[in-house]
Formats: sequence, structure tokens, C-alpha cells
Amino acid sequence: MGICFSRKSAAVKKKPSKRITSQSAAAAGSSNRWTRIRSSRKDKFEDSEIHEQALAAAILFQQHQQQNGGASAFDRSASLRYPAGSSKKQQALPRSSSSRARSLTDPLLQPHQLINQDIKLEDVETSHFVLVHGGGFGAWCWYKTIALLEEGGFRVTAVDLTGSGIHSFDTNSITSLSQYVKPLTDFLEKLADGEKVILVGHDFGGACISHAMELFPLKVSKAVFTAAAMLTSGQSTLDMFSQKADSNDLMRQAQIFLYANGNSQPPTAIDLDKSLLKDLLFNQSPAKDVALASVSMRPIPFSPVLEKLSLSDVNYGSVRRFYIETPDDNAIPITLQESMITQSPPERVFRLKGADHSPFFSRPQTLHKLLVEIAKIP
Repeated sequence: MGICFSRKSAAVKKKPSKRITSQSAAAAGSSNRWTRIRSSRKDKFEDSEIHEQALAAAILFQQHQQQNGGASAFDRSASLRYPAGSSKKQQALPRSSSSRARSLTDPLLQPHQLINQDIKLEDVETSHFVLVHGGGFGAWCWYKTIALLEEGGFRVTAVDLTGSGIHSFDTNSITSLSQYVKPLTDFLEKLADGEKVILVGHDFGGACISHAMELFPLKVSKAVFTAAAMLTSGQSTLDMFSQKADSNDLMRQAQIFLYANGNSQPPTAIDLDKSLLKDLLFNQSPAKDVALASVSMRPIPFSPVLEKLSLSDVNYGSVRRFYIETPDDNAIPITLQESMITQSPPERVFRLKGADHSPFFSRPQTLHKLLVEIAKIP
């Protein structure tokens, strides 16, 4: 289903620049002989801010040269993020060095400020993460997580499930979970013998990685359920949501059922009301990420949500599972997350404080820290 956003033409006309005129060309060196156009307070403020930023950049550059003996090239990231200190005391998260106020939900910090710098990737069973998005999302939602993990030397694959993200398929035509998950199962099938990955599933992606774990248990080192549907055998995602249906009016209000086969037939997909997206999925997330989601999300196929999983102890049960709770989640409330954890206890449970349903937006740094921590668990 295509959704168009009409926009008013918002071309901003620039004011013509005012020239500085000279009363005498001969006296050009004397400033009191020039007629100056006074800048507005706003211009002065902007000049001051630019000057402060330039000073800050110069200081950072000097610090960087001192730390590196003045020999190495300037690291671009130092102008945006706190430079790495040599002191072992740097355990707490430092504040951003920028003169501009930053969103508390999205501080620009480097991986080595969140975790030990001496991570030896050869010591972990696998350094390859496979990120699986939730219903309506796409691989695009992991952009911060991808960048952070890759900076730390990890290999990352983010998949677009069938009819999601940029995958060119009509969501309404998806009739089974196996069809929806095919890009993921195709990827796992092509992995070399003995190669393993860490699966990370978000939202409905939890049911998708469960399906994949049942098919390819020997190719999955660990499975991380992040604000995700972690189901038991014989349970569907719809069954899971129905457990606490009475407590989630917002979810019911946001759902728009699509009937591509006619109103007399079952729904083919579920869309979400764009006006309720922020409250439902992104109540702690930066506005720029909400804007990205509002133009990128696609309908959720209905048949896979209805499908009951068939999970065995010998396959699915043999894979190590971890759960990351999101306490400020309005889509899968924390009570529902805890209910799933109680019904099918994972190896360990982590709580991502202050995270909404989309922790890759609202708490990207802390989510990254937890994923690396899980990768390191022997």
C-alpha cells in the first residue's frame, strides 16, 4: 500500500547579501573609513557559536597531537566525539565535548568508551551479527547498531524480510511465516559449514529468528530477543499479544487492517496509524528517527502473525537464548515481556533502562554495549 505525503513548497528565498561600500578606495586599510552593515543579534550569535566550535576543534586537535606525539593524522571522529583518554579511570560515560546540546538518548560516544578496548574478537565464538527487524520495519532501522558494531570490528548483516524495507514484494501476498522469513533462511543456508552467527530479533523478528533456529540450530551461536516475541511451541505472535490485549489500547487504536482480497475475506496485512507511531513505538526516540520510520515503515503481513510456531527442544532448544527488556515499551509492555520470559526462560535477561520499543533508536549505545557483552559470554 502506497502512502503519499503532500508537502507545501517550502523553498526559502535568501535575502540578497548587502555589500560593504568604501568611501575612499585609497583609505581601504582604515576600518573607520568603511561604512559597515551591522549584523543582527542572530548573526552575532551564530558567529560566536562558530567561533566557539572552531576553538573547541583546535583544542581537540592539539590534545590529539599531544596524545599521539604529533605524528599521526588527525582522527575525524575526535571533532565529534570525546577523544580517547589514556587514563584507566575513564569508566563512566563522558559527556559530549560539543558546545551544542545533544539528545540524552543519543550521545555520540565511541565503542571503546562503553566497553573494554581490549576486546579480542578471536576469543569470541563468532563475531558475526545477523540483525532481524520487527513487523513493519526493515534493515534500515539498525543503522546505528550496524555502525557501532562495525566500528568495533564485528561483521554485521541486516536483512530485509519479504515485503519489508526495500524488498520488492507486495506484503498483502505473503501467506506464510516461511515465505516471510525466506531472506533470512536463504542467508543461513548459504553459510559455510561450521560458520556460526549471533541472531538478533526485534519485535515480530523474535518469531522469525525462532523459526530460523529450529531449521538451522548448528549455524546459530546465540539468539538475542530484543523487545521481541519469544514464543513457545504451538504459540503464534497473535496468541502472545492476546494475553495482555486489554492492557494495550494504544496498539488496538494504531492498527489498520488491510483487505486486499476484499472485505469479506480475512485481512491480508496490518498497517499502523502514522499519527500514533511516536507514542506506540518511539516514545523515547529522537525526532529524526521517528521521521525516518514514518516514511520507511511498510504494512505487516497478517498470515505470519497468525501462524503457530513448531519448536523442538533438540533444535530450537539447543540454541543459547538471551532477552533484552525494554521497560518504557508501549508496543510490547514490560509485563508481557516478563510473561514470555517466565514461560520460556532464556539463559540471561538484560534490562535496557529508559528504552522504548525501538532501542536501536532510543538507546543505541547501551544496546550496542549489551550485544557485545552477550557476544563475549563464553
